[in-house]
Amino acid sequence: MIQPPPIVLSFSANDPSGGAGVHADILTLASLGCHPLTVITAITVQDTAGVEELMPLDPEVVADQARAVLEDMPVQVFKIGLLGSVEIIAVIAEIISDYPDIPLVLDPVLASGRGDELANEDMMRAMRELLLPQVTILTPNSLEARRLSQDDDDDDEEEEEEEEESESQILDLSECADRLLYLGCEYVLITGTHENTTKVVNTLYSAGGILRTDEWDRLTHSYHGSGCTLASAIAASIANGLPIYDGVYEAQDYTWQALKAGFRPGMGQYLPDRLFWANDDMDKKDVES
Repeated sequence: MIQPPPIVLSFSANDPSGGAGVHADILTLASLGCHPLTVITAITVQDTAGVEELMPLDPEVVADQARAVLEDMPVQVFKIGLLGSVEIIAVIAEIISDYPDIPLVLDPVLASGRGDELANEDMMRAMRELLLPQVTILTPNSLEARRLSQDDDDDDEEEEEEEEESESQILDLSECADRLLYLGCEYVLITGTHENTTKVVNTLYSAGGILRTDEWDRLTHSYHGSGCTLASAIAASIANGLPIYDGVYEAQDYTWQALKAGFRPGMGQYLPDRLFWANDDMDKKDVES
């Protein structure tokens, strides 16, 4: 009997452009040798420029999708992306709590690349209380890390401050990581794409401090689905048996290569080419022939 590939279950929204959400997860996981299962959390109306509309599904439908596949197939890793509503966060948190031995990768999708709001304060509060205590590795960009690490007291204080002095702008990323770890995450990988640095600096934290810092050449274009790609690549690395320290690096390298090979099929952002290695092989064959 042929041994099945490792199985990763992704909770996320659809993306008609194929750039982000479950489409990004499927391509990335399959590219890295995993079998992807998908639970749709929301339907979106979007293209490569941004999100026009977000329609969360009924939480019971989300739960039914997950229970159906979990009762049928052994899952090695959970990966969570865009969630859609507080009720969906609650039902997913309940489901994954039944599988405490399965690692969980959470990509906290709070806004689109254009800045379209995809998670309100109530949803972020639910993430902090219900999901973060179960997370193996959280993968926010620096903007998401600053927003998600604020607690309710921080939000009240910010309302009394001038906008340019808000904590979300000045909070140090190491402090953000400490707060997120305190809320229950085992590891936090904060990516530096949105920081004003020559190179993109990504830092992996644990309760013991910084585990690794990786620098990557900053690419020219803006990309749709880069965060989904990275989180899914980490999930695939874990499913394939790599420890977190090594898996995080391999996932970053894969993502950077996919972005470097990216293409622009529409009028908005570039899309990562998650099958860049296959295209490279085809190019080699063309040269040899």
